[in-house]
Amino acid sequence: MAAGETQLYAKVSNKLKVRGPSLLLEPLLGMGFPVHTALKALAATGRKTAEEASDWLRCHRNDPSLDDPIPQEYALFLCPTGSLLEQLQEFWRESKRQCTKNRAHEIFPHITLCDFFTCEDHKVECLYEALKRAGDRIRGSFPLVVPLALHSSISYLGFFVNDSPADVIREFATTFAMEVAVLADCTVKPCAKQLHLTLAHKFYPHHQRTLEQLARAIHPGHSCQWTAVLYSRDMRFVHYQTLRALFQYKPQNEDELTLSPGDYIFVDPTQQEETSEGWVIGTSQRTGCRGFLPENYTEQANESDTWVKHRTYTFSLAMDLASRKDGEASSRRNGEPHPPQTPRDVSSIQALQATIARKSVLVVRHGERVDQIFGKSWLQQCSTPDGKYYRPDLNFPCSLPRRSSGIKDFENDPPLSSCGIFQSRMAGEALLDSGIRITSVFTSPALRCVQTAKHILEELKLEKTIKIRVEPGIFEWTKWESGKTTPTLMTLDELQEAGFNVSMDYRPAFPLASLMPAESYDEYVNRCAVSVGWITSIRPRDGNKRLRMEREPDVRSHSNKTSVHVDG
Repeated sequence: MAAGETQLYAKVSNKLKVRGPSLLLEPLLGMGFPVHTALKALAATGRKTAEEASDWLRCHRNDPSLDDPIPQEYALFLCPTGSLLEQLQEFWRESKRQCTKNRAHEIFPHITLCDFFTCEDHKVECLYEALKRAGDRIRGSFPLVVPLALHSSISYLGFFVNDSPADVIREFATTFAMEVAVLADCTVKPCAKQLHLTLAHKFYPHHQRTLEQLARAIHPGHSCQWTAVLYSRDMRFVHYQTLRALFQYKPQNEDELTLSPGDYIFVDPTQQEETSEGWVIGTSQRTGCRGFLPENYTEQANESDTWVKHRTYTFSLAMDLASRKDGEASSRRNGEPHPPQTPRDVSSIQALQATIARKSVLVVRHGERVDQIFGKSWLQQCSTPDGKYYRPDLNFPCSLPRRSSGIKDFENDPPLSSCGIFQSRMAGEALLDSGIRITSVFTSPALRCVQTAKHILEELKLEKTIKIRVEPGIFEWTKWESGKTTPTLMTLDELQEAGFNVSMDYRPAFPLASLMPAESYDEYVNRCAVSVGWITSIRPRDGNKRLRMEREPDVRSHSNKTSVHVDG
């Protein structure tokens, strides 16, 4: 690692201090991702959805920097919309066509409010709150029209913001910086210089007149909806060139990158000495992997193409909403009728019942597994030298079922912890309270999933009447399993001997022997799709609910029949 990178890592490698898991974080933790990588994925994808973050983690599974504590850099911009934005984009196109590309083309039209600053991944939500607070504080004084005055020099062309509107915008930037300092403990420098919207920068002097003529065709006096936008970027690649892949490329050697059309590649111009002619070495934004790639498969991209948009605050919209609230309050004072408010006191049980009425396959994640709490060496912590189990902590299970090959196979097929058993029972109790009727249960062959199904059925008082159908096709992605073989799982006979009411007659979509070690992601998705299709095609005897089970108790819905499926 270069000296500069070493200093950078040392600067930001503070220990994470995470608050309670957010609604986006909980699903990722339930999938088994560590807290620090889950937070990193959320920050890298703009904290939009857990699905986007999990896709990012899947793509970055071979990223050598995945565990490195390098935060994103964030910046706040004021961006025009509507007619003014369209005129500016037309200027961008024409200036590039007539005068070639200059530095302004690297970024979208904007006024910089706060330049880039770092924020630890677990504090990113504080930036969103700071943006909202700052916007709410000055929205009443934000100018309806931001006056823009054209300014030109030998190497710069752009609009300046002057007078009182500039003071209001600077006040907004300063308020945001102060809120971030309080909420996220970050140092943010608001723009203290002349506010400006750059049209062209570092261009050839003989292009100045042409650029000025194009700029005069822009009419900035029209009313415009201005939006404050929070962006982030990967601080490691600030001074790199950015390439965009045009074609697919499959590596011919292990030190080459896989390319898909649209991939962005970060290339350091100072580290190309070891490359052959026509090749470059770079890092893929999509996967985080580094390798060689053919340069003629790519084109130059803009610096901001790889930035991630997090949150926005639109001023005219905020003012419209405030005005509407004032108008509604005035109407009520004057006795004018107003539409009734929609009640929001619907209970969670009623909401669950309404969901089940529409969709009828429940997908439940398994409870907390013991290795998630005590680490990979959990089995060494609870086994004697002669291979017998004992309980060193109350969160270890009271006992382990008997396996023909002994205790060692539990290492890659761990049971639920005591808390996991409690979670499973709570999920069963919630289903019982909801009044949902379950008619069949399907589960992954992983012990933790079979246990979760058993405890849910016990709370539903159905453990003796409904047999658990073990479906290997809904076992977790085998790429996540260590080793070159799939883990040794308990047989149906062993499960039955251990007291699990498993079906001995059920014919699964995927027999256990058909699970392939280190399968590709596409193979995993296809396996799950075939298995779920098979499960939903089996008709319950009384046409009622079925349940499917996965990891960490949480109820979702799928298809038009209801079952329990536990997947792990």
